[in-house]
Amino acid sequence: MIIGYTTGVYDLFHVGHVNLLRNSKALCDKLIVGVTVDELVSYKNKKSVIPYVERIEVVRACRYVDVAIPQTSIDKVEAARKIGANILFVGDDWYADPKWNKMQEDLSSIGCQVKYFPYTQGTSSTLINETLNRLRSDL
Repeated sequence: MIIGYTTGVYDLFHVGHVNLLRNSKALCDKLIVGVTVDELVSYKNKKSVIPYVERIEVVRACRYVDVAIPQTSIDKVEAARKIGANILFVGDDWYADPKWNKMQEDLSSIGCQVKYFPYTQGTSSTLINETLNRLRSDL
């Protein structure tokens, strides 16, 4: 059985999230999705619009997701080891990043490959949030 793993905040769930999850599920038998908890989002000096308890329910409702779990650490190697992931799915905006090159080596050492998917151009939670703020300020 091929176990796939991906993570994200999944704030303001949009088509880019759907694309990642659909493409990931097509390449594995079981897709496990880590949803970033609020405390970890704030660690990155960000704040989600939708609270974690709601974001994880939205992800769980997606037909491509077999299991959604809390992502409480940025250590993807340990998470992949813990769940027995064979493939970690990420957006290609991380491709060739020195930090990810090292993580890819570490993942490979535990038998987990990294699959990069094209980043969905024209949409992101940040862009949606900025558009909403701009629209609200025009009122």
